Amino acid sequence: MPANPPGSAPSAPSWGTAGAGNGQADLAELLRASARGDERAFADLYDAVSARVYGLVLRVLRDPAQSEEVAQEVFLDIWRTSARFDPALGSPLAWMLTIAHRKAVDRVRSAQSASDRDDAYSSRNQDREFDVTAETVERRLDAQRVRHALDSLTETQRGAVELAYLGGYTHTEVAGLLGVPLGTAKTRIRDGLIRLRDTLGVNP
Repeated sequence: MPANPPGSAPSAPSWGTAGAGNGQADLAELLRASARGDERAFADLYDAVSARVYGLVLRVLRDPAQSEEVAQEVFLDIWRTSARFDPALGSPLAWMLTIAHRKAVDRVRSAQSASDRDDAYSSRNQDREFDVTAETVERRLDAQRVRHALDSLTETQRGAVELAYLGGYTHTEVAGLLGVPLGTAKTRIRDGLIRLRDTLGVNP
């Protein structure tokens, strides 16, 4: 651990071999020294409590790989926040184990939240796929009806309606494209729409 720069995670731990015999006074002094940036003291602190921290995290997570990750996060948090330890509020070991428990619970909640999001996403996608399929079928049926209705128009009506409503041209532009007076273009469009309405069974 002392080889790591301040703020970095501990190197690969030997969780089962760390000592647990240090007294609370010793741990408190190691925390105070760590708060001053003493990496040697932090390495000793790490050796003293790493087995306890890892054991607590493992009991919560029940996954050795995840427990190692979380335990390292715990020690990184301890290194960064050691100056906040207040002996008046409890023992140093209890303070560190509280951090460990909180981190482990956070990991459980995070995993549960991710699982819930995946389930919700899957559910939404299933609903969306059904909706998209229904909308696609509906659009195709409507398109078929419109094509059949357009076939019922005269050539002049159909040309004018297609330019105006499928081509997006204004009435003036339709007149110019067809080479007819504006009034004639409007009449063809109006008559075509009336016939379309009647063919499609749309109420005016």
